[in-house]
Amino acid sequence: MKKIILIISLTSASLFAQTKLLIYMDLQQTDHLKAYGITFNALNNGSTADWLLNYRGGSFMFDYTEQIALQCRLKGVSFKTLSNEETVQIYSLVQSEDQNMEVMRLEKAPKIAVYIPPGFQPWDDAVTLALNYAGVPYDRIWIDEILRGDLEKYDWLHCHHEDFTGQYGKFYSSFSGAQWYIEQQLLYENEAKKLGYKKVSQMETDVVLTIKNYVGNGGFLFAMCSATDSFDIALSAINVDIVDRMYDGDPSDLGAQAKLDFGNTFAFENFKVEMNPLIYEYSDIDIQPIEIGDQRNDYFTLFDFSAKYDPVPTMLTQDHVNVVHGFMGQTTMFRRKLIKNSVYILGERAGTDQVKYIHGSYGRGTFTYYGGHDPEDYQHAVGDPPTDLSLYKNSPGYRLILNNILFPAAKKKKQKT
Repeated sequence: MKKIILIISLTSASLFAQTKLLIYMDLQQTDHLKAYGITFNALNNGSTADWLLNYRGGSFMFDYTEQIALQCRLKGVSFKTLSNEETVQIYSLVQSEDQNMEVMRLEKAPKIAVYIPPGFQPWDDAVTLALNYAGVPYDRIWIDEILRGDLEKYDWLHCHHEDFTGQYGKFYSSFSGAQWYIEQQLLYENEAKKLGYKKVSQMETDVVLTIKNYVGNGGFLFAMCSATDSFDIALSAINVDIVDRMYDGDPSDLGAQAKLDFGNTFAFENFKVEMNPLIYEYSDIDIQPIEIGDQRNDYFTLFDFSAKYDPVPTMLTQDHVNVVHGFMGQTTMFRRKLIKNSVYILGERAGTDQVKYIHGSYGRGTFTYYGGHDPEDYQHAVGDPPTDLSLYKNSPGYRLILNNILFPAAKKKKQKT
């Protein structure tokens, strides 16, 4: 009997000693991307987590459960069980006034929507690749769902290489005879007709206004590639026709530039719209390849924010490195002089006017713009094969995407007195 009691006591002591589970996110982590999926799904299943900003690459701390530990083992995610003493030491370090660290409590996983046109290939969007690989659930929505008010169901919306100006990506000069381009144009024209619009550009105007209202009411918008600048350009041109006849059947307004309203935009101002319909560019917001130069020298640096006073930009820049290899897209980077002063610059090419990653607020919500198409495919082309993220499970560029799905769940943890 004494032997049984001793075994039970030792077991209880062991369980009591291992009260926390730490998913560390520094260079020792075996699969950074799936760590986000485990954290997100644990929140969905009723757990809470603490995001330890700037501690070992932005680690995640949970109350220890066999379910979470099992998921880590199954997904190949490194973790450590902690004793009470180890846990206290970590919290004491992170919350110390002399450390640029902070504890953010993650309570409820955001409900995610991704803007995906019919027929869209999943490898055409780095965010869907990341969500699928990490095992993060999301819903597909498109124009019809947005205009009928379905955004109210979601906390977080992603748009990738959508052209919100209604010019089909300005691919006319290169791909107007390609089958995929013809089908894309018919798809959008039929959608506009179904919804009662004379032109696709008019339909897109209502889409961007609906998304803007969604953000103002507390939504979180994350955009990459051409969805970034085309969204702001469309907002600036709400009452101006910047679309030429091959896209909508009538000529653009020759005085369009002078009529743009930069007060309507989220991030950019004082930009010049590219009015030539045959040039594959929307405006001078985007950085051109000739300005970037040799891809071997294309890196951007993440800013170091105060975790205690600027927790949101700190969350968005959590990574195991602070210098990340660049990557191109229809919109690759943003020109600093055209970014509003109210916007946080999260990542830039040091010593240049080239900005990769920005964040700002509008109303009760926020927007984050990340230039480029695919962090692990430097120059993705139409029809290229999908990126296999199992080969890039520690990608710092993809981590920035996944930071964005967790920060809406965060609240600053109060210190115990």
